[in-house]
Amino acid sequence: MVSNGTLALQRPNPVLWASTPGDYATLSKVHHIPDGTARLTWQLWEKSMTSEISSATPSDRGVPPFNHQQLDTLMEAEGFDVLIVTSKHNVQYMLGGYRFFMFDYMDAIGLSRYLPIFIYCRGHPEASAYIANSHETFEHELGRFWVPNVQAKARSTTDAMQLCIEHLHHLGRPLQRIGIEAGFLPADAYLVLKDAMPRSEIVDAVFTLERLRAVKTAAELQLLKQASEGVIDAMLAVFSTVRPGQTKRDVVEALRREETVRGLLFEYCLITAGKSLNRAPSDQVLEEGDIMSLDSGGNYRGYIGDHCRMGILGEPDAELRELLEQIEEVQQTARKPLRDGVIGAEIFAAVEPLMQRFSGGNASFVAHGMGLISHEAPRLTTSSPWPYSAFDRDRSLPAGMTISIETTLQHPRRGFIKLEETVAITKAGYEAFGDRGRGWNRAALADPSFKASR
Repeated sequence: MVSNGTLALQRPNPVLWASTPGDYATLSKVHHIPDGTARLTWQLWEKSMTSEISSATPSDRGVPPFNHQQLDTLMEAEGFDVLIVTSKHNVQYMLGGYRFFMFDYMDAIGLSRYLPIFIYCRGHPEASAYIANSHETFEHELGRFWVPNVQAKARSTTDAMQLCIEHLHHLGRPLQRIGIEAGFLPADAYLVLKDAMPRSEIVDAVFTLERLRAVKTAAELQLLKQASEGVIDAMLAVFSTVRPGQTKRDVVEALRREETVRGLLFEYCLITAGKSLNRAPSDQVLEEGDIMSLDSGGNYRGYIGDHCRMGILGEPDAELRELLEQIEEVQQTARKPLRDGVIGAEIFAAVEPLMQRFSGGNASFVAHGMGLISHEAPRLTTSSPWPYSAFDRDRSLPAGMTISIETTLQHPRRGFIKLEETVAITKAGYEAFGDRGRGWNRAALADPSFKASR
């Protein structure tokens, strides 16, 4: 809500925070929600999260490529009349996979920046609009957009928002509550919106949009699989050619090339070598016997493959083999509970006894959502490197949700050892993407008789 010039972050409808339908009575008392309303909203929420009505694939002009009925349900639960979508990943989702090629990498131009805006009015997908950069006229001519109303006239953040406001006025209906992406809306554009809509609440709607994307379609799962396969193939190619005398920076550059040639957009690589726990690319020189971790995110058509694999310049000794086997056991155990409807907490409960067995070093386990961004829904823990609530920890996870599972050991003598992979929940259980190269990947040019140093 806008009050005295401040913006309220979105607090999801308390009904949606209930862990079980048995919380209806508590909700009715604490939040003054009639029991019948609480029960109905819970049922709508559960229905909206099933794979049967997950986001549709891109289709004909005028037909939304996402599940607009699900979005209407989510918006109704939060009281949103209209959504103003401005993040690249959510704009891509709402437009059925479209990203403007000219600003795919950077946003800044001249004295401002690129600001795409997608507008959705609850219950009226036909009233949707896309506010685009003037150069997107070329894309419009090629029929790239399903949206009935495309305004390819914006050249800065403020005039993009002004075009958005004009469309809001043309809707001809009261807009009591407007949802925005607070972390993805420039301050100058927000002020234009705030000044033009003084009678509207302006509330962060990131939670609502994240819930819309939570269950992946078959097409989205295929993109995540291709991203994952590409990252793993690139890593194995790099491990096979790395040699003593190269630097960490050389290895990361080689990985960038390998991911790029496989059609991926290289996003990052966290790399360690030897006994060091430092994960930044650097001029550290690789030596015979060094272990090496590659933790990389590769982007395929907007979807991220996020994986970590281990390599060695030589042959692992018994201790290194045992440490990686322990990590692999945790990774495999985390998969065992996965099925349509698994409770998020079951994943962590399954690995907890194994995590207690690590001796020496700092061991950690994390599971988090993957998709258009890393650490999206499902949100399973409050102890991840990125702060958020564990909203889905005590909820069922339907088929179509995708998670990253990662186990890390920071050992004071042996260095950094980690495995990470992306796993999709399916009706039959799960499917692991890029499920190769899980052991010690040897460098082809290293002396195989050389044992790793202690």
